[in-house]
Order: sequence, then C-alpha cells, then structure tokens
Amino acid sequence: MSTTLLRIATAGSVDDGKSTLVGRLLHDAKAILADSLDDLARTSAERGFGGEAGALDLALVTDGLRAEREQGITIDVAYRYFSTEKRSFILADCPGHVQYTRNTVTGASTADAAIVLVDARNGVLEQTRRHLGVLALLRVPQLIVAVNKMDLVNWDEARFTQIESEIHVLAAELDLHATTVIPVSALDGDNVVEPSANADWYAGPTLLGLLEDLTLAQPAGAARLDVQYVIRPQGGLAPGLDAEYYRDYRGYAGTLVDGSLSVGDPVQILSNGYPAHSTVKAIGTPAGLVHTAHAGEAIVLELADEVDIARGDTVVAGILPEAVREFDADICVLAPVKLAEGQRVLIKHGAKVAAAKVAQIEHVLNVADYSREAAATLALNDLGRITVRSSAAVSVADYRDSRTGGSFLLIDPATGRTLAAGIIQAHDEAA
Repeated sequence: MSTTLLRIATAGSVDDGKSTLVGRLLHDAKAILADSLDDLARTSAERGFGGEAGALDLALVTDGLRAEREQGITIDVAYRYFSTEKRSFILADCPGHVQYTRNTVTGASTADAAIVLVDARNGVLEQTRRHLGVLALLRVPQLIVAVNKMDLVNWDEARFTQIESEIHVLAAELDLHATTVIPVSALDGDNVVEPSANADWYAGPTLLGLLEDLTLAQPAGAARLDVQYVIRPQGGLAPGLDAEYYRDYRGYAGTLVDGSLSVGDPVQILSNGYPAHSTVKAIGTPAGLVHTAHAGEAIVLELADEVDIARGDTVVAGILPEAVREFDADICVLAPVKLAEGQRVLIKHGAKVAAAKVAQIEHVLNVADYSREAAATLALNDLGRITVRSSAAVSVADYRDSRTGGSFLLIDPATGRTLAAGIIQAHDEAA
C-alpha cells in the first residue's frame, strides 16, 4: 500500500469533459466536503443542470472563477487536494484552449503523472497533439489517456481500440513510454472510481485504481541545494543556544532536491562561478538537527570548510554539473510578448538571478506534426528552442536528470514579469 504523494495534471481539448471528469473523480472518491456539495447542488439547480432533481454539474468543482462558470470553460489552473486510504493527491486541472497552453505548462511542470482526455466521438485532435507535445517536453513520467464520453458511442470497443492505437503511435513518436489508455464516462462515472458494467470487454484498471498504484520514478540526479539564504547569527542568541558554537556559525538555507544528503558527505560548490569542495558538517531542519535529509525538505546546511558562498550558489553531492554561460534550451513563452534574438532578459535558475540575453532562436515547434520551423521571434504560447547567454556562470543539469537543475525562467528586467519557462535537455530528445 502506497502512502506517497502523487502530483497529477489534467489536460484535454475544449468540451472533452475534463472538468466533469475531475469533479466525478473527487465526488466518487468522497473528497468533496458536505458544505461544498450543498453549494454545488444549489448552483447546479440554478443552472437547471440535467433536468432532474439532485443532479450535479460536476464541472463546477474545479471551474471556480466567475468567467469560467459563465462561459462553461476552464481558464486558470485549478489545484485540488484529496486523499484515499492508499495515497494523497495534488491535482492540477489545466485549461483546454490553445491560448492557455502556458497554463498547461505551469500545471504539468511538477506533475508525476498526467491525464489527457479525448472525446470518443472526435478522437485525437490538434490540441491533443499539443498537450502530448508539452507533456513530452516536460518529461512527465506517467501518461494516462482517458477516452471520455464512451456512452455517446454506445461503448463501441472498435472505436476505443482505434483511438488507443493512435495514442500509442503518438506516444512512441514523442518517447512517452509509460502510457495507459482507459475508456470512461465522466458524466456517469464509468471506470472513474468504479468499474463499468457497460464495458465488459475492458479488463484494465479504473482511473483512480491506476493513480493509487502508480510507482513514482526516483530522481536520477545527485542531491542539490540552491542556496536561498545565508544564515549568520547577529546580536544576542536565544536562551539555551551555545554561544561558543554559534560565534562563527554560517548556515546555508534552501530546499534539497533530487536525492538525499547526510552528515559527512563530500560536496562540491559552485561559488562565484568557480568550483570548491567541502564536507557536510551538520544539517538543520525546522524540527532540529538530523543526520540525513531527503529531497523536498527545507534544510540549513553547515559545511566543514570556510567557502565564500552567497545566495544563488549551488551545493551538490557528487559531481557538480558544468557551470556554463551559454546553453540551448526549449522554452514556452508565457507572456503576451515577442521574444527576439538579442533581447535582454534576466535568467532565474534555482535561487540565482543574472542578466542574460536571447542569443539565438533556433526554431518554433509546429504542434500539428511536431516539425520544427525557422522563426525570427517567439510569441505567447509558442514552444521553441533558443540559445541563452548569461552574464554569470550557471550550474545547469539535464532536465531528464533534475527538474530543478534543468529548468529556469526568463524575466523582463524592466517590469519583473515572467516571459518564458525553459528546460535544458539534449536536442535530439526534445519534443
């Protein structure tokens, strides 16, 4: 039995029933509070949903913005938290419209698994291909495709098999290995939490059953700490603290990613653009000193040697990723701007922020056929590949090994607005 946390992102074309599926999943998993159910029932009645007493418009569970309810579409990423006896979940319900591709990138960037909906009547659409391309680019470990509205095609096994085959072909083209396709009816609840009596030809898992049993991929990269703050006691100490010990104390605070770190481990540090070496002397947490820290924990690291370390520097257990000032990356433009060659930006990588520029735009991705086309600029929601030139050395990792070390943001230096999100990975492996 797994008690681990699973982060899920959902995506799908407009009107594929994604919000209804999420609502059904939460409802049938008994993850909606009683007062929320009362509000849902009241709003559903006001909208005349279903024409029958007690019917619920389950799409309203996630479509919380007024504009979403008025238009009947998902606009923003809606996060929902729920648990079953086997596992806890964080679910990011992403928009389906093409103009909100940036929101899908945001929701899927931390996902352990993604659920993509396909309408059984329409099959795979261009927006389906777009979402699969984004998920491949972000290296989401597990892909689940829910073929929805099977009730509207009379649970036709041949129709499902046709869509399933097409999905597997696309997944292979995009190097998405862990792919499962499930026939569902979100409106009626078939194969969402409980098995469907209408699909005796399907012997696979329900959607919730699969999510509960998924095995999480372990990070391949070495333990990494991007220093967010240097702790140096100033003035008097709190009662009970050892004044002698803290007289020369320096602690380096941040969140540990990709692995574990123990007292006595040798580490390498990228400090002021140059590598240095030391050993872990102590590890502090909000609960006190520990011998070993694990990925995801906020810690304060104390080193055995005096090293000039500042905010934005990187501490790694093992081999320090190469520090570079220029690198290629795949990006998604998040702001209504046009990125052009030579444009001045700020790069935020971990806790480091440095001046940079877009040195080159190599191509924009055509999601219709996954071809790459030459481009002079990249606009809102475009997926493309660029060369970034930074004023400071950046300790970048391959995104396949470290989501943190292999990702960054581009920021407008004048307004502070986030322009694009990027990931670093081998060219021939990019979507």
